[in-house]
Amino acid sequence: MKALRIACAVIALSSAAHAAVLLNGSGSTFAFPLYSKWIAAFHQREPDITLTYASIGSGGGIADITAGRTDFGATDAPMSEEQLKGLPVPILHFPTAMGAVAVTFNVNHIDRLRFDPETLADIFLGKITTWKDPAIRRNTTMPLPDGPITVVHRADGSGTTYIFTDYLSKVSPAWRTTVGRGTSVAWPVGLAGNGNEGVADLVQHTENSIGYVELIYSVQHDLPYGGVRNRAGQYVLPSLESVNAAAAGAAIDMPPDFRVSITDASGPDAYPISGFTWLLVPARFADAQKGTAMKKFLAWMLDDGQTLAPLLLYAPLPPQIVSLEREALSTVQVGPP
Repeated sequence: MKALRIACAVIALSSAAHAAVLLNGSGSTFAFPLYSKWIAAFHQREPDITLTYASIGSGGGIADITAGRTDFGATDAPMSEEQLKGLPVPILHFPTAMGAVAVTFNVNHIDRLRFDPETLADIFLGKITTWKDPAIRRNTTMPLPDGPITVVHRADGSGTTYIFTDYLSKVSPAWRTTVGRGTSVAWPVGLAGNGNEGVADLVQHTENSIGYVELIYSVQHDLPYGGVRNRAGQYVLPSLESVNAAAAGAAIDMPPDFRVSITDASGPDAYPISGFTWLLVPARFADAQKGTAMKKFLAWMLDDGQTLAPLLLYAPLPPQIVSLEREALSTVQVGPP
């Protein structure tokens, strides 16, 4: 599958001059492949509504929507209480799909590796520095090289980073106390790439490297990815089925604001580095045309859009969550207050 070029990419399906309504958004690179497909499909159905989307990372998407520079944002890291405080118009979180952060690598033509949580944390902490370290060797029978490990991480504010560091913070006390979770963290070691595309490119072109990307970027770059030991003690590969298994608990007990973590989920089939991705939408649109168009897109996303998600290796939302979102969508106001 041909790799999508992500950095500073903008999807624009027709010129604003020919569109009755133009909606601008920015944010997540994690969800960019899915949103690009959705925007194209929705525009075919509703040619008078044009959406543009700049894939700049979740941190940028949050910054843009809170500053009023865009009509909607996109993030894989829920906004914090501090970020939500004092906004002129409240911002709502609408889950759109679920995805997996794959641990991808470029090691001596090896296509199968397994990682336990402690080893994975120690690699990204810089405590494990060579591929022949006993902690890695105990999880594989594959011949490992003598070379040093090159860690690759994100340079930009990233929801993919949030999911990955949220997971590491849950499974590693050392990570939690020295680095912690966030869209941007002080990485102890490694090279930095912009966007999921940038990390995948670096791993692809750097021998003996390891990084983390949304699953489809690993597939698009023909990079192998490893199984990760979950809370049940099973080594699980990222897949639609294992992400759905991780979300099973959240579907039953979803909070009203939809801000939830599904990393390190219980269950023998759950992939432990899974996460939701959200669209960030104002609770009120002063421009009635834009508000009506945005609600129309979200309603389509919760229906036809979900059927397109698996084609790009994103797990569709559980029916219980779709039902809750439809109720939340009805609360979005359009027109002046």
